[in-house]
Amino acid sequence: MSSRIASPPTLARSGAAPTGTLEVGIAMFAVLELGLAVFMAVAPHAFYEAIGPFGVFNPHYLRDVASFEGAIGVALLIALRRPAWREPVLALTTIQFALHSVNHLVDIGNAHSAWAGYFDFFSLASSSLLLAYLWRAASLETEGSST
Repeated sequence: MSSRIASPPTLARSGAAPTGTLEVGIAMFAVLELGLAVFMAVAPHAFYEAIGPFGVFNPHYLRDVASFEGAIGVALLIALRRPAWREPVLALTTIQFALHSVNHLVDIGNAHSAWAGYFDFFSLASSSLLLAYLWRAASLETEGSST
C-alpha cells in the first residue's frame, strides 16, 4: 500500500498569484487612485501642469475626474477587506485604465511636452496589463473559494 500526499498547487500549475500579491497590488492601486483624486481636487492647476497637460485647463472637469478616481480608490480599499468585491472592482478598474490608455494613445501628440504624451500612454497601458493580471488572480481566487 503506497501513501501519496498531494502537493499543494504551484504557481505554474494553478496560475494563481503568489500569496499576498493580490492584496499588495490592490493596495498599491487604491493608494494611487486616492492620491490622484486628492491631487486633482485640491490642486487642479498643479495637477494639470504636472500630469495632465492636454488641451485647455478646466478645473471643474479635473474635479469631476477626481470624483471617479476617488470612487475607484475607495472601492479598491473595500475590496481589500471584502474578497467578494475583488474580481468585479478589478474588472472595472482594468477596463477604465484600458479605455484611458486608448484615449491617451489617440492624443499622444497633443500633450504640452511631447514626452508627457508618450509617458502617460505607456504608464497607463502597462498599468492596464498589471490590473488585468490582478483581475485574473482575483478570478482564480473566486473560483478556488467556490469549489
